[in-house]
Amino acid sequence: MSGMLASANSLSEALLMRACEVDIIDLKQPAQGALGALPVAEVAEVVARLGKHSVISATVGDLPMQADLLAAAARAMAGTGVDYVKIGFFPGGDWRACMDRLAPIAGRHRLIAVLFADTKPDLTTIEALRGAGFAGVMLDTMDKSLGSLTQLLAPSELARFTGSARAAGMLTGLAGSLKQSDIQLLLPLAADYLGFRGALCRQHCRTAELDADSILRIRQLLGEAGPQSRPANAEGLAARANQAES
Repeated sequence: MSGMLASANSLSEALLMRACEVDIIDLKQPAQGALGALPVAEVAEVVARLGKHSVISATVGDLPMQADLLAAAARAMAGTGVDYVKIGFFPGGDWRACMDRLAPIAGRHRLIAVLFADTKPDLTTIEALRGAGFAGVMLDTMDKSLGSLTQLLAPSELARFTGSARAAGMLTGLAGSLKQSDIQLLLPLAADYLGFRGALCRQHCRTAELDADSILRIRQLLGEAGPQSRPANAEGLAARANQAES
């Protein structure tokens, strides 16, 4: 069964996600791009507040594929104490040099590579990432205006991705404007995590305010928590999160 990864852009959002028992709280700033990063100091604050009780990932931003730049960003984000550091592999640049430069960091911290469906990535990259010590690989979308992951790739293509990652012994994730209606289609692929942002927000806008009812609904559909392990309604969740923040 796939777990739920949900993107939060602040401590208050992270607290709400913890109240909803999201499996991985993914810290990023959607207004800054596909993998827009939060400031390192803000990420460190969230980890200090939630790290003992939550699994937390964070992105390093929409950075060009320059080895030294990526390594510095990954090292700084790993220093916050997050469980996973997500690094986007964008078009252009020298991917092999970036992997080589990141390999020593991957030996000490769990790095997750993010490939983008709308760039038609070469799946042989997965084996190279494993060789560089990456802990996992996700498939996301770069240009959100082009549609969701399930609109860009057929189920057979997604299955090849998850199968290749599993064969390499890596954590797998699927994301990219996913909706509630995508869950039943994606669950048979057995990715470790399905990632959400827009589907958790009001009007399904990824930069809008989170909607606790939507978070709960997706959490329930993924079937990871029993019905009695969560507060019964969104108001109760919001109250718990506000109390924790104060």
